[in-house]
Amino acid sequence: MTTDSSRLEIDTSKAHPARVYDWLLGGKDNYPVDEAVGRTLPPEAHDAARQNRAFMNRAVAHLAAQGIDQFLDIGTGIPTEPNLHQIVQRTVPTARVVYADNDPIVLRHAEALLVSRPEGATDYIQADVRSPEEIVRHARGILDFDRPIALSLIALMHFVPDDQDAHGIVRRLVETLPSGSHLVLSHAAIDLFPELAEQVIEQYAKGGIRLGFRTRAEVARFFDGLELLPPGLVTATEWAGPGQERPEPEESGIYAAVARIP
Repeated sequence: MTTDSSRLEIDTSKAHPARVYDWLLGGKDNYPVDEAVGRTLPPEAHDAARQNRAFMNRAVAHLAAQGIDQFLDIGTGIPTEPNLHQIVQRTVPTARVVYADNDPIVLRHAEALLVSRPEGATDYIQADVRSPEEIVRHARGILDFDRPIALSLIALMHFVPDDQDAHGIVRRLVETLPSGSHLVLSHAAIDLFPELAEQVIEQYAKGGIRLGFRTRAEVARFFDGLELLPPGLVTATEWAGPGQERPEPEESGIYAAVARIP
């Protein structure tokens, strides 16, 4: 693990998505300003956080079982076990994982908790997905971009509104990856439960956090030119890889999919 603690400047006066997410998951690595946002959200927001984590667990476990041994996880969030590297290294002990997040508190915890098995490697960069070139430049020091890499964007891109070029950011990241790589993405929906979605958007906005929830067609655009793995673009609770146990039926306002880069 290599990190840069010199960049650790935590602003406790403003809510941050990673810390609100931590509160929704029942974590303790958040501040009153984050809890204040979380408490205004409907109960379904807690469900969505849990569903996102469960989808990530299934998706990366499936890819590791297929032999993928390199992962770039952007929007890591505050470490919550099992972390991505723990999941994939159960199957591929030599797996290498690069984490990225723009909240300095994640860096503090990354140094202590995102520790690889001896055979593999983990690394962390404090960076924003809106600076994809910076993330890729760092990741090249750990990952081999001549071999397949799984790019994980879990519950992240709905924090990048359209005027910040969310689709262009994902496209630039995908274009750096070789054939046989995969994109793992989950995203909040605006069209499944519209009234609920608008309530969540409004409450986050009061906390100073802009959201860009999207329709199914808009989420599908993130996968343009890629090969969706079965079962395709579905809700987070409907996605399971071949041979994996399907989750219990449950309503979800989160779209999710895994796609192969041809």
